[in-house]
Amino acid sequence: MSVLSTLRHPIVAAPMAGGPSTPALVAAVSAAGGLGFLAAGMIDTGRLVADVAEARARTDRPFGVNVFLPDPGGVDEAAIRAYAERLAPQAAQRGVSLGDPVGGDDAYPEKLAALLADPVPVVSFVFGLPDRAAVTALRERGTEVWATVTRPDAAATAADLGVDAVVVQGTEAGGHRGGLPDDDDYGLLPLLRLTAARCDRPLVAAGGLVDGPSVAAVLAAGAAAAQLGTAFLRCPEAGSSPMHRAAVASATPTALTRSYTGKRARGVANDFLRQHDAVAPRGYPQVLHLTRPLLAAARSDGDASVANLWAGQAHPLVRDLPAAQVVAEVSVGAQAALATVVERSRRWG
Repeated sequence: MSVLSTLRHPIVAAPMAGGPSTPALVAAVSAAGGLGFLAAGMIDTGRLVADVAEARARTDRPFGVNVFLPDPGGVDEAAIRAYAERLAPQAAQRGVSLGDPVGGDDAYPEKLAALLADPVPVVSFVFGLPDRAAVTALRERGTEVWATVTRPDAAATAADLGVDAVVVQGTEAGGHRGGLPDDDDYGLLPLLRLTAARCDRPLVAAGGLVDGPSVAAVLAAGAAAAQLGTAFLRCPEAGSSPMHRAAVASATPTALTRSYTGKRARGVANDFLRQHDAVAPRGYPQVLHLTRPLLAAARSDGDASVANLWAGQAHPLVRDLPAAQVVAEVSVGAQAALATVVERSRRWG
């Protein structure tokens, strides 16, 4: 029996690296009948192991862990040096030095080994597709494997690798683009329908979903469940900062940018994004390491004009509610929206 088939509500909490996806949030979503997800990205393996243990202590319901795959692409070192020169005065004004723009694999081998040694119900991947050996090893230990795609052909490849489900991420989603390359701009509904035509795995829709009617739309379009991230950013269980919560509560539009990490990601538009997006180079995690001290200082100062504020396009609709209430209200709202469509359809004939 798949994990998706055991859920009382077709709601998956998107893994949000950088703090929002706490074990408390994960457990609250799973206990409410959805599926919570820990974010393994940008933390060390010891922290991941501790977060898994805490989530288990908080709920006996299934939950997942999301892992960043190493980016295989090369970088333009000259472009990154030029970007560092551009940002240096801004860092100096805050009394910090920019970080060293080094590469890295986010400790992927160690994290995978930890998840093989102590299996969780679901492991999902972003920033590409896992290799067949990783998929096989995880499934042999009873772990479902989910792959994240942002283009239809990647879904067919993921299915060939033997994954159990495919997360279909539209361009409306907050945070980083989950597929490779990261410059595709498929809206969620077209991507979902194109993917359904090429992939026989259960599909989990992600991107701009924050309420019942939007979830109803993707369920009607072929998704087995909806993955919501921004909808949980204002929950008391989330690790979002007050500054981040305020940005999500605002009506400020979002934009996709490489300016913070070198990989395209959607956040609430601010001065830093507008000033640097046009010249920000590709290069993850190099740009992430470069900007990290500057962004940390901005967060410490509460400066929303500089800090990254990841959010999906529909963020103004998000409310300040406990996670369990979000799960329940979105699910009930989706049922009501689908029932309304059925009632209207009776008049079409």
